[in-house]
Amino acid sequence: MPPKGVAARQMDSIQKELLQICHYISPNYFPVVEPTVIDGKHLLAIWVPPGDVRPYKAPKSLSDKTNKPYYIRRISSTVQASDEDLQRLMSLAAKVTFDNRINHHATLEDLNLIHIAAFLKEVKSSLYPELPKIPLDSLCRQMGIARGSNEDLRPLNVALLLFNDEPRQFFRGAQIDLVEYKDNIGDSFSENIFTGPIQSQLRDVLRYLKNNLIKEYVQKVEGQAEANRFYNYPYEVLEEALANAIYHKSYDRQNPIEINIRLDRVEIISYAGPMPPVNQEMLNSERIITRDYRNSRIGDFLKEMDLTEGRSTGIPKMRFFMKRNGSPEPVFQTDEDLNYFLVTLSSHPETLVKELIEQVTPQVIPQVTPQVKQLIYALKGEMTRDEIQSVLQLRDRKSFRQSYIKPALEKLLIEMTIPDKPNSRMQKYRLTPKGIAFLERET
Repeated sequence: MPPKGVAARQMDSIQKELLQICHYISPNYFPVVEPTVIDGKHLLAIWVPPGDVRPYKAPKSLSDKTNKPYYIRRISSTVQASDEDLQRLMSLAAKVTFDNRINHHATLEDLNLIHIAAFLKEVKSSLYPELPKIPLDSLCRQMGIARGSNEDLRPLNVALLLFNDEPRQFFRGAQIDLVEYKDNIGDSFSENIFTGPIQSQLRDVLRYLKNNLIKEYVQKVEGQAEANRFYNYPYEVLEEALANAIYHKSYDRQNPIEINIRLDRVEIISYAGPMPPVNQEMLNSERIITRDYRNSRIGDFLKEMDLTEGRSTGIPKMRFFMKRNGSPEPVFQTDEDLNYFLVTLSSHPETLVKELIEQVTPQVIPQVTPQVKQLIYALKGEMTRDEIQSVLQLRDRKSFRQSYIKPALEKLLIEMTIPDKPNSRMQKYRLTPKGIAFLERET
């Protein structure tokens, strides 16, 4: 001191040259660069923190850019990594989950102390009473949500997901999209988007589903004092499926969690799919065995808030509560490349019919022609056109199509088993849930 500095006109050219050199590193690595002025001199501060996709390799010289060995820092020297060093580096890199990485695009000022305080109070942490006395940087270090030097302490991704007002500004897919479909086609629907800290998203969505979707039904049984009580969807299953989606979602992707509420089912899809060795075959089995988690730190926080268990118990619990409610077994799906994880929860069969009966108002009944009524009464299970015509003792195929099949399809009372191939010789027809409800109301 005082610093010598560089000419102001050189600042841009130095940064451009640095950017070009960074492209020679594989995978590409870019340090944190900040022009500054100290004692009237222009300086370029260059921070070189550990990379998130280490290890890196670089050319031995700028004149030979094809030969790229791996390097490590040993004491005060940079040396070429041996095979043993490389194996250790690979193993270390594999253990750094995305949620536990430093976010160099954020600062501690991006964390909301109100969210941190609410969490500490909820989990009854000994840090909560000491909050007024603890500086923010010390608090973040003690909670393990920030790392780095004192001069460049940065929050981890998990801190931004849990304690930032809008995590979407750092992770575009950190939201939940909920779509409610009003018909079987998908022309009529409403959409809600839930944002904010991910634990708030989970609670807000569950509150919405509890108030707007879940219904309890009471069914009296002859000769039995107590009535049967069941739900269209057990709350515990929705809670487990959503917590699982938030826990295991890949936040470095831009895809949000999607919830599709259809007339007869709820679909919850998250990206990416399950972690190996879990695949479709294991999802179909009774027991799920996994020890690798995509977001171990998120799991730790959610467990402290009693929002998840993180013991591979989610799928067995969903099956248990669906069975206890008398609902169809949940369906879990992924593809060969594990790109997505889809949970399908079917509505309780009794509640589905009751809901749709209420939707079929008396004003709709006069609009249904006698021919369509005959078709609905005749249709048992899945039947071909010839089978239906035989039951109704009809021979004119054109008239049957125009007066029976077409209007029933238009009113969504029946559906094709192969809708994308209407002229298939294997085509059959069956009642829709609305058709079943109409039939129940008529009889």
